[in-house]
Amino acid sequence: MDDLKAKYLEQIAGAADEAALEAIRVAAVGKKGEVSLQMRQLGKMTPEERQVAGPALNALKDEINAALTAKKAGLADAALDERLKAEWLDVTLPVRAGRQGTIHPVSQVTEEVTAIFAEMGFSVAQGPRIDTDWYNFDALNIPSHHPARAEMDTFYMHRDAGDNRPPHVLRTHTSPVQIRSMEAMGAPLRIICPGGVYRADYDQTHTPMFHQVEGLAVDRDISMANLKWVLEEFFAAYFEVEGVKTRFRASHFPFTEPSAEVDIQCTWVDGQLKVGEGDGWMEVLGSGMVHPKVLAAGGIDPDEWQGFAFGMGIDRIAMLKYGIPDLRAFFESDLRWLRHYGFSALDVPTLRGGLSR
Repeated sequence: MDDLKAKYLEQIAGAADEAALEAIRVAAVGKKGEVSLQMRQLGKMTPEERQVAGPALNALKDEINAALTAKKAGLADAALDERLKAEWLDVTLPVRAGRQGTIHPVSQVTEEVTAIFAEMGFSVAQGPRIDTDWYNFDALNIPSHHPARAEMDTFYMHRDAGDNRPPHVLRTHTSPVQIRSMEAMGAPLRIICPGGVYRADYDQTHTPMFHQVEGLAVDRDISMANLKWVLEEFFAAYFEVEGVKTRFRASHFPFTEPSAEVDIQCTWVDGQLKVGEGDGWMEVLGSGMVHPKVLAAGGIDPDEWQGFAFGMGIDRIAMLKYGIPDLRAFFESDLRWLRHYGFSALDVPTLRGGLSR
Protein backbone atom coordinates (compact mmCIF):
# COMPACT_ATOMS: atom_id res chain seq x y z
CA MET A 1 0.00 0.00 0.00
CA ASP A 2 2.87 2.36 0.70
CA ASP A 3 4.19 1.69 -2.80
CA LEU A 4 0.73 2.43 -4.32
CA LYS A 5 0.43 5.60 -2.29
CA ALA A 6 3.82 6.92 -3.31
CA LYS A 7 3.28 5.94 -6.95
CA TYR A 8 -0.06 7.69 -7.43
CA LEU A 9 0.63 10.75 -5.33
CA GLU A 10 3.75 11.34 -7.45
CA GLN A 11 1.76 10.91 -10.68
CA ILE A 12 -0.99 13.25 -9.47
CA ALA A 13 1.54 15.94 -8.56
CA GLY A 14 3.10 15.72 -12.02
CA ALA A 15 -0.18 15.70 -14.04
CA ALA A 16 -0.08 18.45 -16.66
CA ASP A 17 -3.79 18.72 -17.45
CA GLU A 18 -7.22 17.38 -16.54
CA ALA A 19 -7.07 14.61 -19.15
CA ALA A 20 -3.90 13.19 -17.58
CA LEU A 21 -5.46 13.55 -14.13
CA GLU A 22 -8.53 11.58 -15.23
CA ALA A 23 -6.35 8.78 -16.57
CA ILE A 24 -4.58 8.57 -13.19
CA ARG A 25 -7.94 8.46 -11.37
CA VAL A 26 -9.16 5.57 -13.52
CA ALA A 27 -5.90 3.65 -13.03
CA ALA A 28 -5.96 4.14 -9.26
CA VAL A 29 -9.55 4.18 -7.99
CA GLY A 30 -11.63 3.41 -11.07
CA LYS A 31 -13.70 0.21 -11.21
CA LYS A 32 -10.68 -1.71 -12.46
CA GLY A 33 -8.06 0.47 -10.75
CA GLU A 34 -5.31 -0.96 -8.59
CA VAL A 35 -6.78 0.23 -5.29
CA SER A 36 -10.24 -1.09 -6.26
CA LEU A 37 -8.77 -4.48 -7.14
CA GLN A 38 -7.02 -4.58 -3.76
CA MET A 39 -10.33 -3.87 -2.03
CA ARG A 40 -11.94 -6.81 -3.84
CA GLN A 41 -9.39 -9.09 -2.18
CA LEU A 42 -10.82 -8.28 1.26
CA GLY A 43 -13.39 -11.02 0.88
CA LYS A 44 -10.67 -13.65 0.58
CA MET A 45 -8.90 -12.57 3.78
CA THR A 46 -9.41 -13.88 7.27
CA PRO A 47 -11.39 -11.66 9.63
CA GLU A 48 -8.17 -10.67 11.40
CA GLU A 49 -6.43 -9.69 8.15
CA ARG A 50 -9.55 -7.86 6.94
CA GLN A 51 -9.67 -5.85 10.15
CA VAL A 52 -6.21 -4.45 9.39
CA ALA A 53 -6.29 -4.20 5.58
CA GLY A 54 -9.84 -2.71 5.26
CA PRO A 55 -9.25 0.59 7.11
CA ALA A 56 -5.83 0.95 5.45
CA LEU A 57 -7.27 0.57 1.95
CA ASN A 58 -10.12 3.01 2.69
CA ALA A 59 -7.60 5.55 4.01
CA LEU A 60 -5.48 5.11 0.87
CA LYS A 61 -8.50 5.59 -1.40
CA ASP A 62 -9.58 8.73 0.48
CA GLU A 63 -6.05 10.18 0.32
CA ILE A 64 -5.78 9.60 -3.43
CA ASN A 65 -9.26 11.12 -4.04
CA ALA A 66 -8.35 14.17 -1.93
CA ALA A 67 -5.11 14.60 -3.90
CA LEU A 68 -7.05 14.32 -7.19
CA THR A 69 -9.56 16.97 -6.09
CA ALA A 70 -6.84 19.38 -4.94
CA LYS A 71 -4.86 18.93 -8.18
CA LYS A 72 -7.97 19.47 -10.31
CA ALA A 73 -8.70 22.73 -8.48
CA GLY A 74 -5.08 23.78 -8.95
CA LEU A 75 -5.20 23.07 -12.69
CA ALA A 76 -8.45 25.08 -13.00
CA ASP A 77 -6.89 28.04 -11.18
CA ALA A 78 -3.83 27.86 -13.42
CA ALA A 79 -6.00 27.76 -16.56
CA LEU A 80 -7.96 30.81 -15.32
CA ASP A 81 -4.72 32.69 -14.67
CA GLU A 82 -3.53 31.98 -18.22
CA ARG A 83 -6.88 33.07 -19.63
CA LEU A 84 -6.82 36.33 -17.66
CA LYS A 85 -3.32 37.04 -18.94
CA ALA A 86 -4.53 36.59 -22.53
CA GLU A 87 -7.77 38.56 -22.15
CA TRP A 88 -7.73 42.27 -21.50
CA LEU A 89 -9.95 45.29 -21.91
CA ASP A 90 -8.92 48.81 -22.76
CA VAL A 91 -11.06 50.88 -20.38
CA THR A 92 -10.13 54.06 -22.28
CA LEU A 93 -12.20 52.98 -25.30
CA PRO A 94 -15.60 54.69 -25.72
CA VAL A 95 -18.58 52.74 -24.36
CA ARG A 96 -21.20 51.17 -26.59
CA ALA A 97 -24.32 53.12 -27.37
CA GLY A 98 -26.88 52.72 -24.59
CA ARG A 99 -29.50 50.05 -25.21
CA GLN A 100 -32.73 49.99 -23.27
CA GLY A 101 -35.46 47.39 -23.47
CA THR A 102 -39.05 48.33 -24.20
CA ILE A 103 -42.37 47.36 -22.65
CA HIS A 104 -44.75 45.34 -24.84
CA PRO A 105 -47.97 47.20 -25.79
CA VAL A 106 -50.08 44.49 -24.11
CA SER A 107 -48.25 45.01 -20.82
CA GLN A 108 -48.49 48.78 -21.14
CA VAL A 109 -52.22 48.78 -21.91
CA THR A 110 -52.88 46.32 -19.08
CA GLU A 111 -51.23 48.79 -16.71
CA GLU A 112 -53.22 51.67 -18.20
CA VAL A 113 -56.52 49.81 -17.78
CA THR A 114 -55.60 48.83 -14.22
CA ALA A 115 -54.73 52.44 -13.31
CA ILE A 116 -58.07 53.73 -14.64
CA PHE A 117 -60.25 51.18 -12.88
CA ALA A 118 -58.25 51.47 -9.68
CA GLU A 119 -59.34 55.12 -9.53
CA MET A 120 -62.95 53.87 -9.63
CA GLY A 121 -62.40 51.44 -6.76
CA PHE A 122 -61.85 48.22 -8.71
CA SER A 123 -59.23 45.76 -7.48
CA VAL A 124 -57.38 43.25 -9.67
CA ALA A 125 -58.30 39.55 -9.42
CA GLN A 126 -56.48 36.66 -11.06
CA GLY A 127 -57.08 32.96 -11.55
CA PRO A 128 -55.68 29.85 -13.29
CA ARG A 129 -55.36 29.73 -17.06
CA ILE A 130 -56.27 26.03 -17.03
CA ASP A 131 -59.64 25.55 -15.38
CA THR A 132 -62.48 23.04 -15.21
CA ASP A 133 -65.29 23.30 -17.72
CA TRP A 134 -67.59 23.98 -14.76
CA TYR A 135 -65.90 27.31 -13.99
CA ASN A 136 -65.39 28.11 -17.66
CA PHE A 137 -68.90 27.18 -18.89
CA ASP A 138 -71.44 25.70 -16.46
CA ALA A 139 -71.09 28.30 -13.71
CA LEU A 140 -71.51 31.02 -16.34
CA ASN A 141 -74.85 29.62 -17.52
CA ILE A 142 -73.40 28.37 -20.81
CA PRO A 143 -75.42 25.28 -21.81
CA SER A 144 -73.85 22.02 -22.97
CA HIS A 145 -75.01 22.54 -26.58
CA HIS A 146 -73.50 26.04 -26.88
CA PRO A 147 -71.10 26.38 -29.88
CA ALA A 148 -68.36 27.80 -27.63
CA ARG A 149 -68.05 24.38 -25.97
CA ALA A 150 -67.18 22.64 -29.25
CA GLU A 151 -63.62 21.43 -29.72
CA MET A 152 -63.34 23.54 -32.86
CA ASP A 153 -63.50 26.64 -30.64
CA THR A 154 -62.09 25.56 -27.24
CA PHE A 155 -58.81 23.87 -26.32
CA TYR A 156 -59.59 20.85 -24.12
CA MET A 157 -56.86 19.18 -22.06
CA HIS A 158 -56.08 15.54 -22.87
CA ARG A 159 -57.69 12.87 -20.69
CA ASP A 160 -56.75 9.21 -20.56
CA ALA A 161 -59.41 6.59 -21.08
CA GLY A 162 -61.27 5.95 -17.83
CA ASP A 163 -60.26 9.30 -16.31
CA ASN A 164 -63.38 10.45 -14.44
CA ARG A 165 -62.06 13.82 -13.36
CA PRO A 166 -63.91 16.92 -14.64
CA PRO A 167 -62.75 18.05 -18.10
CA HIS A 168 -60.20 20.88 -18.06
CA VAL A 169 -59.84 23.58 -20.69
CA LEU A 170 -57.56 26.47 -21.51
CA ARG A 171 -59.88 29.23 -20.33
CA THR A 172 -61.72 30.92 -23.19
CA HIS A 173 -62.31 34.12 -21.18
CA THR A 174 -61.41 35.50 -17.78
CA SER A 175 -64.98 35.07 -16.53
CA PRO A 176 -64.01 32.01 -14.41
CA VAL A 177 -62.05 34.47 -12.26
CA GLN A 178 -65.33 36.26 -11.53
CA ILE A 179 -66.89 33.04 -10.20
CA ARG A 180 -63.82 32.28 -8.08
CA SER A 181 -63.78 35.84 -6.73
CA MET A 182 -67.45 35.70 -5.75
CA GLU A 183 -66.83 32.38 -3.99
CA ALA A 184 -63.84 33.78 -2.13
CA MET A 185 -64.98 37.33 -1.31
CA GLY A 186 -68.76 37.37 -1.49
CA ALA A 187 -70.66 40.64 -1.92
CA PRO A 188 -70.30 43.57 -2.30
CA LEU A 189 -67.58 43.20 -4.88
CA ARG A 190 -65.79 45.36 -7.44
CA ILE A 191 -63.02 43.71 -9.51
CA ILE A 192 -61.36 43.59 -12.90
CA CYS A 193 -59.85 40.36 -14.25
CA PRO A 194 -57.07 40.90 -16.82
CA GLY A 195 -55.19 37.98 -18.31
CA GLY A 196 -54.45 35.66 -21.20
CA VAL A 197 -57.20 33.53 -22.78
CA TYR A 198 -57.27 30.89 -25.53
CA ARG A 199 -59.50 30.12 -28.51
CA ALA A 200 -58.96 28.12 -31.70
CA ASP A 201 -58.84 31.03 -34.16
CA TYR A 202 -56.07 32.70 -36.18
CA ASP A 203 -56.20 35.60 -38.65
CA GLN A 204 -55.41 39.32 -38.83
CA THR A 205 -57.68 40.14 -35.89
CA HIS A 206 -57.68 36.81 -34.00
CA THR A 207 -54.94 34.69 -32.44
CA PRO A 208 -55.12 31.39 -30.48
CA MET A 209 -53.90 33.23 -27.38
CA PHE A 210 -54.90 36.80 -26.60
CA HIS A 211 -55.67 39.01 -23.60
CA GLN A 212 -58.91 40.18 -22.04
CA VAL A 213 -59.97 42.34 -19.16
CA GLU A 214 -63.35 41.73 -17.60
CA GLY A 215 -65.04 43.76 -14.91
CA LEU A 216 -67.57 42.82 -12.25
CA ALA A 217 -69.42 44.95 -9.72
CA VAL A 218 -71.94 43.44 -7.28
CA ASP A 219 -74.01 45.43 -4.82
CA ARG A 220 -77.61 45.87 -3.70
CA ASP A 221 -78.68 48.74 -5.99
CA ILE A 222 -76.46 48.47 -9.07
CA SER A 223 -78.11 49.15 -12.44
CA MET A 224 -77.33 49.56 -16.14
CA ALA A 225 -76.92 53.26 -15.47
CA ASN A 226 -73.92 52.50 -13.25
CA LEU A 227 -72.48 50.29 -15.99
CA LYS A 228 -72.88 53.05 -18.58
CA TRP A 229 -71.16 55.62 -16.36
CA VAL A 230 -68.22 53.32 -15.58
CA LEU A 231 -67.63 52.51 -19.25
CA GLU A 232 -67.91 56.13 -20.43
CA GLU A 233 -65.47 57.23 -17.72
CA PHE A 234 -63.10 54.47 -18.77
CA PHE A 235 -63.21 55.36 -22.48
CA ALA A 236 -62.65 59.05 -21.78
CA ALA A 237 -59.62 58.29 -19.61
CA TYR A 238 -58.17 55.54 -21.82
CA PHE A 239 -58.44 57.38 -25.15
CA GLU A 240 -57.73 60.69 -23.38
CA VAL A 241 -60.75 62.33 -24.98
CA GLU A 242 -63.46 64.09 -23.00
CA GLY A 243 -67.09 63.14 -23.52
CA VAL A 244 -66.82 59.92 -25.50
CA LYS A 245 -70.33 58.91 -26.57
CA THR A 246 -71.41 55.30 -26.30
CA ARG A 247 -74.19 53.31 -27.90
CA PHE A 248 -75.68 50.24 -26.24
CA ARG A 249 -77.20 47.64 -28.58
CA ALA A 250 -79.30 44.77 -27.26
CA SER A 251 -77.52 41.42 -27.52
CA HIS A 252 -77.43 38.01 -25.87
CA PHE A 253 -74.81 36.50 -23.60
CA PRO A 254 -75.61 33.47 -21.41
CA PHE A 255 -74.03 35.08 -18.34
CA THR A 256 -75.82 38.46 -18.44
CA GLU A 257 -79.48 39.49 -18.67
CA PRO A 258 -80.16 42.00 -20.11
CA SER A 259 -77.07 42.03 -22.33
CA ALA A 260 -75.66 44.76 -24.53
CA GLU A 261 -72.84 45.27 -26.98
CA VAL A 262 -71.21 48.67 -26.62
CA ASP A 263 -70.06 50.94 -29.46
CA ILE A 264 -68.03 54.12 -29.16
CA GLN A 265 -68.33 57.22 -31.31
CA CYS A 266 -65.49 57.52 -33.81
CA THR A 267 -64.42 58.63 -37.26
CA TRP A 268 -61.64 57.66 -39.68
CA VAL A 269 -59.44 60.51 -40.96
CA ASP A 270 -56.75 59.59 -43.52
CA GLY A 271 -56.83 56.01 -42.33
CA GLN A 272 -56.44 57.03 -38.69
CA LEU A 273 -59.07 56.35 -36.02
CA LYS A 274 -60.27 59.31 -33.99
CA VAL A 275 -62.42 58.48 -30.95
CA GLY A 276 -65.04 60.85 -29.58
CA GLU A 277 -65.92 62.64 -32.81
CA GLY A 278 -67.67 62.05 -36.13
CA ASP A 279 -70.77 60.05 -36.91
CA GLY A 280 -69.27 56.54 -37.01
CA TRP A 281 -69.51 53.80 -34.42
CA MET A 282 -67.19 50.97 -33.48
CA GLU A 283 -68.00 47.95 -31.32
CA VAL A 284 -65.53 47.57 -28.45
CA LEU A 285 -67.01 45.27 -25.78
CA GLY A 286 -69.87 43.20 -24.45
CA SER A 287 -71.66 43.87 -21.18
CA GLY A 288 -74.84 43.46 -19.17
CA MET A 289 -76.41 42.76 -15.80
CA VAL A 290 -75.11 39.55 -14.20
CA HIS A 291 -77.51 36.65 -14.69
CA PRO A 292 -79.06 35.41 -11.40
CA LYS A 293 -77.79 31.89 -12.11
CA VAL A 294 -74.23 33.20 -12.34
CA LEU A 295 -74.56 34.99 -9.00
CA ALA A 296 -75.92 31.80 -7.44
CA ALA A 297 -73.04 29.76 -8.90
CA GLY A 298 -70.65 32.18 -7.18
CA GLY A 299 -72.40 31.69 -3.84
CA ILE A 300 -74.25 35.05 -3.85
CA ASP A 301 -78.00 35.30 -3.26
CA PRO A 302 -79.54 36.87 -6.42
CA ASP A 303 -82.61 37.94 -4.43
CA GLU A 304 -80.47 40.31 -2.34
CA TRP A 305 -77.67 41.30 -4.71
CA GLN A 306 -77.29 42.28 -8.33
CA GLY A 307 -74.42 43.43 -10.47
CA PHE A 308 -73.04 44.32 -13.88
CA ALA A 309 -70.21 42.79 -15.89
CA PHE A 310 -68.28 43.70 -19.02
CA GLY A 311 -65.40 42.31 -21.05
CA MET A 312 -63.06 43.66 -23.72
CA GLY A 313 -59.93 42.56 -25.55
CA ILE A 314 -56.75 44.23 -24.31
CA ASP A 315 -54.98 43.52 -27.61
CA ARG A 316 -57.89 45.05 -29.53
CA ILE A 317 -58.04 48.30 -27.59
CA ALA A 318 -54.23 48.52 -27.83
CA MET A 319 -54.56 48.28 -31.63
CA LEU A 320 -57.22 50.99 -31.65
CA LYS A 321 -55.31 53.44 -29.47
CA TYR A 322 -51.83 52.99 -30.90
CA GLY A 323 -52.64 52.27 -34.55
CA ILE A 324 -51.33 48.70 -34.69
CA PRO A 325 -52.75 47.08 -37.85
CA ASP A 326 -52.17 43.33 -37.31
CA LEU A 327 -52.83 41.39 -34.12
CA ARG A 328 -50.48 38.56 -35.13
CA ALA A 329 -47.47 40.87 -34.81
CA PHE A 330 -48.10 41.01 -31.03
CA PHE A 331 -46.77 37.44 -30.74
CA GLU A 332 -44.05 37.25 -33.42
CA SER A 333 -41.20 38.49 -31.18
CA ASP A 334 -39.87 40.88 -33.84
CA LEU A 335 -37.51 43.26 -32.03
CA ARG A 336 -37.93 45.90 -34.74
CA TRP A 337 -41.69 45.89 -34.16
CA LEU A 338 -41.23 46.06 -30.40
CA ARG A 339 -38.79 48.97 -30.65
CA HIS A 340 -41.33 50.83 -32.81
CA TYR A 341 -44.46 50.11 -30.76
CA GLY A 342 -42.87 49.44 -27.36
CA PHE A 343 -42.85 51.76 -24.35
CA SER A 344 -40.13 52.98 -22.05
CA ALA A 345 -39.71 50.92 -18.90
CA LEU A 346 -39.99 54.18 -16.96
CA ASP A 347 -43.26 55.20 -18.64
CA VAL A 348 -45.50 54.11 -15.77
CA PRO A 349 -49.15 54.98 -16.59
CA THR A 350 -51.09 57.07 -14.08
CA LEU A 351 -54.18 59.21 -14.51
CA ARG A 352 -52.45 62.24 -13.02
CA GLY A 353 -49.14 61.84 -14.84
CA GLY A 354 -50.58 60.66 -18.16
CA LEU A 355 -51.36 57.18 -19.39
CA SER A 356 -49.21 57.09 -22.50
CA ARG A 357 -46.22 58.74 -24.09
